[in-house]
Amino acid sequence: MTENKPKTHYPSPSPSPPSSASSGGIPTPSDDGPKRFSGPKGHFNPPEKEIPDAATLRDQWRYAIRQYSKWYSHAWGTAILAGTAFFALGWIIKGENPIPSFNSNNPSSSQNDKDNNTPP
Repeated sequence: MTENKPKTHYPSPSPSPPSSASSGGIPTPSDDGPKRFSGPKGHFNPPEKEIPDAATLRDQWRYAIRQYSKWYSHAWGTAILAGTAFFALGWIIKGENPIPSFNSNNPSSSQNDKDNNTPP
């Protein structure tokens, strides 16, 4: 059984035409200017001429999953760190627990019921 190696054919970069930088960067009337621009000469990452073999696609897919997982975990770590930092900042500014539902200084609910039921 022969092993299929991925075949990639990338065009060699063509030399860029001389620019008008040698004349100080100021276009002259003899310059064609925008008329010479014919769009992009090639792709930075050109598409492949052939469909890669299954092993190459599998490796690329695994790499993409690893990168996504890394970015996802970094995002969660950053969010948790930012939440903790803001909680600590709120604690420092307020001088006590900044979340009112966790305040331990509130009177008990039975004490509130007694206060509400007493006649004036």
